[in-house]
Amino acid sequence: MSLRFTLDPELTPELRAEIVTLWTEASNAGGAVGLIPPVTEDDVRPTADKQFAGVGAPGDPDADRLLIAREDGARGRLVAVLFFESMRFDLMDHWRLLKRVMVDPKQQGRGYGRELLAEADKIARDWGLAGLRLTARGGVGLERFYTSCGYTEVGRVPGAIRVAPGDDRDDITFWRALD
Repeated sequence: MSLRFTLDPELTPELRAEIVTLWTEASNAGGAVGLIPPVTEDDVRPTADKQFAGVGAPGDPDADRLLIAREDGARGRLVAVLFFESMRFDLMDHWRLLKRVMVDPKQQGRGYGRELLAEADKIARDWGLAGLRLTARGGVGLERFYTSCGYTEVGRVPGAIRVAPGDDRDDITFWRALD
């Protein structure tokens, strides 16, 4: 199946609901996207609403931007999402933070995550950005994936993410130079 990417889609109630569903499924499959399973859509919605609130007009340098991927065209099923988050600080305007990088768990292993990050790289280069940063939760194997996509681990805070009492994970920062 082929993916169709859309940058800055209109955040309709239907798209918001699709993203919340994907986010819930990704979280419950063990995805490191800001929540600890088990979660319901009602659990995800407040965090999603905060993320959606940052998304703004494409010409606004302080606005976050949304990238989605659908299988087989615009009307296909939503299978991947990420947010380009602005630091809202002039001295950091030459790069963006990728947030909530997620792929439908039922579609993992098909290369969609790699395609999503490649599209993000292309967009960021078109914007003239010098780099992309992302963070990941340690202990779930994301280090191998992100390094295979051209990202370099540049920092690690041991035990910064408390998944459960007695289960602390590292917060890992990755960088991808684009210039």
